[in-house]
Amino acid sequence: MIRAVIVDDERLARNELRKLLTDHPHIEVIGEAANADEAIEVIEKLSPDLIFLDIQMPGKTGFDLLTEMQKTPEVIFTTAYDEFALKAFEVNALDYLLKPIDPKRLLDAIQKLQFVEDKSEHILLNRSILSENDQVFVKDGEKCWFVRLSDIRLFESVGNYAKIYFNVQKPLILKSLNALEERLDEKVFFRANRKHIINLRLIEKIEPYFNGGLLVELKGGEKIEISRRQTVKFKEMMSF
Repeated sequence: MIRAVIVDDERLARNELRKLLTDHPHIEVIGEAANADEAIEVIEKLSPDLIFLDIQMPGKTGFDLLTEMQKTPEVIFTTAYDEFALKAFEVNALDYLLKPIDPKRLLDAIQKLQFVEDKSEHILLNRSILSENDQVFVKDGEKCWFVRLSDIRLFESVGNYAKIYFNVQKPLILKSLNALEERLDEKVFFRANRKHIINLRLIEKIEPYFNGGLLVELKGGEKIEISRRQTVKFKEMMSF
């Protein structure tokens, strides 16, 4: 079962999408929101697998919502405007549906989701937590490394890839930050913000930063912002 949340400021649009989704019984609508602020609360509370997301809403847009989320489910945009299509795919949206939503296009989008779910089954079967002493195989093009996790100071999201920082190397692997986070020991690797996971053991310096967050400097010299939301969790973890 795929658990979904609908985010749209128009109640009729939410109802219409719910009606269309009754033809897809493997998708369960577990919540709704009429704006971005409501959506953040609903998504954090319910942890859906998928959000159907409108773009133009009062206050914050759908894109604003995505920038505020620490973890992003799969996203299918639903909008009356076609000029946002390129930007939608830049944020790795699964699909982009124009209103009124055509049932066949909805089916196409859901089949893409099914493909993603099928690919993730392999990850789920191998989702045991890796210790910092484990070695992982990293391949980027023709170059290969066996790397001890304790030597990796930073994972950085780059589109559909993740950049791994160890020694002077920065190879790219085809893996999302969310998938990596599920395999990493949270006592060692910390999700600093939407784009970065840092190795807590390799922090050199910590200082206050803009808007109540923190700025950490890693042993390789990289400076990474810990978001305001994650700063609370960071301070709890690092205190007696």
